[in-house]
Amino acid sequence: MQANSSKTGIRWSLWLLLATSLSSCALINDYNAEHAEFTRIHLQLGVRYLEMNKLELAKENLQLALEQEPDNIQVQNSIAFLYEKLNNIQLANSHYQTAYTLDPEDWSVQNNYGRFLCEHGKNQQGLELLTKAIATPLNDKPWLALTNAGRCQETLQQAKTYFNLALNLNNSYAPALLEMQKISYQNADYWAAKTYLHRYLAVAEQTASSLWFALHTEHALGNNSLAKQYQKELLEKFPLSEEAQKSASIKNF
Repeated sequence: MQANSSKTGIRWSLWLLLATSLSSCALINDYNAEHAEFTRIHLQLGVRYLEMNKLELAKENLQLALEQEPDNIQVQNSIAFLYEKLNNIQLANSHYQTAYTLDPEDWSVQNNYGRFLCEHGKNQQGLELLTKAIATPLNDKPWLALTNAGRCQETLQQAKTYFNLALNLNNSYAPALLEMQKISYQNADYWAAKTYLHRYLAVAEQTASSLWFALHTEHALGNNSLAKQYQKELLEKFPLSEEAQKSASIKNF
């Protein structure tokens, strides 16, 4: 009888241990799910505010996501871009390095960090990363890295090759169309510059740069009334831009 009671006690102990373990696992799973959801929400909010150029709100949300998951590549990549926009180059570089260390094969990190390095004078390192981003089969948007690689080239002809490759893959990619407008103008191919601008305006809004090259393109083609129109738009929409400051002194249209 005592032996049976002992066996019963062991069975109950095992059941209690199993129940406690299952309960602990459920609590851990709930905590992990809540943890991941918190990060996801604040990451999405941070990126959305970045797109809207609401940098203070972007920073607030991305820092919350970073505190929760410092090893999250998307968080590191996004906050690096935020610090770029805030002109904190040192912190931007640090977060890009962290993201790249976490996963050197992530094409989004390769693309962003490569572009960043090119924009800050480290063209060789930047192009190495951009080349990797272009080549990986996992990259479903290679035109992003191709455009960034084009901007990193030393000559217009080399740059043009990359921009054309980008447009072959996505013929409405606005940044590549803007680059081709600029190159066409610089090569005195004014009708091509005008065509690229029209293609660009079918998918995006004017920028200070697009208006600057548009007004000079029309002036070169002898369309002075249209050149004046673009100049007026530039001064009204982007009065603080460098292009507007340069354009204000042009009187001879």
